[in-house]
Amino acid sequence: MKDSYAVIKNGEAFVYGIHISPYEQGNIQNKDPLRTRKLLLNRREINRLFGMIQQKGYSLVPISMYFKRNNIKIELGIGKGKKLYDKRRDIAKKDAERKIERALKNSI
Repeated sequence: MKDSYAVIKNGEAFVYGIHISPYEQGNIQNKDPLRTRKLLLNRREINRLFGMIQQKGYSLVPISMYFKRNNIKIELGIGKGKKLYDKRRDIAKKDAERKIERALKNSI
């Protein structure tokens, strides 16, 4: 599910970049595990999600995936990207943690 996202086109929802392994006992006609997949949603759900992602900075991302009988269910969420100052803060925090790890490693 890493790097996967969902898009609404022409009133239909599609998910891109999600890897679903092919059936092991299948034959050569197995489909590509990374293909674009159509999501089955009610019109009301599609309209609600479309309204939410129209706002600037919001996107539709899959949160979890599970099997129920013969179907694969995907839970979707609305995500907002980080601001530039948030990214800088996270990079500085990771840098500080790395320096602490190195100092502890070298002192032992």
